[in-house]
Order: sequence, then structure tokens, then C-alpha cells
Amino acid sequence: MSMRPSLFTRGLSGLSQSSDPNSPLSSISSPAEQRSDAKQNFLKAMRPLPTQHYWNYHAQLEQLGAPIESVQDFWRYNNNTPVDQIRMRESIYLFKVGFKPIWEDRRNILGGSWTFRVPKSIGPDVWTRVQLLAIGEKLQGALEEGDQICGVGLSVRFNSHLISIWHRDASRQRSIDGMLKCVLSELPPELCPKPENYFYKRHSDHAGFKAPPELQAVIDSQRAREVAAKKAAETAGAAQEQEQGQEQGQAPPSGEH
Repeated sequence: MSMRPSLFTRGLSGLSQSSDPNSPLSSISSPAEQRSDAKQNFLKAMRPLPTQHYWNYHAQLEQLGAPIESVQDFWRYNNNTPVDQIRMRESIYLFKVGFKPIWEDRRNILGGSWTFRVPKSIGPDVWTRVQLLAIGEKLQGALEEGDQICGVGLSVRFNSHLISIWHRDASRQRSIDGMLKCVLSELPPELCPKPENYFYKRHSDHAGFKAPPELQAVIDSQRAREVAAKKAAETAGAAQEQEQGQEQGQAPPSGEH
């Protein structure tokens, strides 16, 4: 398993036995140990760096612990979540507070997700980086205005990890393209999945999707709008082609004045 980054939480629980300069231990500390102690004390006193949104970890649809409210919270959870111990076909999710990792959830029902299949040897590293793209708002910045990132997930398969990125509005093609571009540009080359190993899918297109009756009308309305928009685009394109053909037909022969 590739090494996972750890910035804020590593070392916080391993502070020096005493930071008192009058302690007998301070006289026998090496300069390197003293520098390490100073760094650890600085990290301990440092204010948490808040995330723009609150996030929750979920495992098998159950929330794990308290909400993630800062970068330090994220690293504390991430560094203590051994991905290699997640069992076959089980999943872990990092979702914004208020969102559930369920296709039929009211906030997700019109959305979709990108799924990236990566080898288990690099899965934990890719997972950490995708989570950072989420809490750091880079994925959100890749979306079309009016769309929203819901969360990210990791599912374990026999010889691979499936890493997914969920957003709210599957009708926005610029969002779909933007998320993919963001991931492929932010991952180092050795971690980028091959084109045949990633795909996009609407939640409502999954075989197991079943919309609650009270939300089926919402889906039907979205699909009707998309059909109407497609027809309008086709009509506009046909009219433009016809206009161009007429202009060409009215042009005078070459050399004639």
C-alpha cells in the first residue's frame, strides 16, 4: 500500500515528556529532539483550519463519529482509517453534512457520479487525494454554477478499489466534464486511472435504483426538460444549416460582378 500523507495529526499524541526548561530531562535533550518538541508544541497550539463545509464519514450508511469541521479533523480520521481492512464489497463515504450516500436521497436523486477503478496497491493514495479535492473545494470549483458536490466514496472489490464522486445535477454536462478534468489533472501520472477504468452514470440509471413515489415526479420533470432542450438544440442546428445553405445558394458565381 502506498504511503498516505499525514500533516497535522502525526506527532500530536507523542509529545515530549516535559516541555519545562527547568526539567532535568531538558538538559539531556539533543538539539534535534528540542527542535522536534518545539514543532510538536507549535502544532498542538495551532488553531484548527476550518473546512468550508462540514463533512461526515459513513460506513455501510451509518455515520462514523463527529462531523469533520477542520483539516485536522480530516487527517485524524483519515490517518486512523485503514482502507486495507475494509471488507470485500463494503464501502466508506465522506459526504457533506445533510447528504446521505444513497441514490434515492432527496438531495442526490437528480444527480450522478464518476467512478474510478484503481488497483488496491494505489487505492488508499488515490482515495486520500480525492477526499482532499472534495474538502478543499477543488471539485466544487470544477462544477457548473448551480451544481453541488455531495461527497466521495470508496468501495472494495476483489482486486481493486472503486472511488466515486457524487454531484447533485446529472443534467449539467459541464459539471460532468469538469469533475473528470479536475481529477485527471490533479492526480500524478502514476495514480491516474486508464480511460477504460472510469465511467460516469446517473443514479437513476442504476439497475437497483427505485425512486420514492413522492420524488418520481421530480425525475420525470427533469427528463422532460432534457428532452425539450435536446429538441430545441436540434431545431436550432437544423435552422442554422438551412440558413447557411441558402446563403451559399445566393452567392454569385466566382469571378462574376
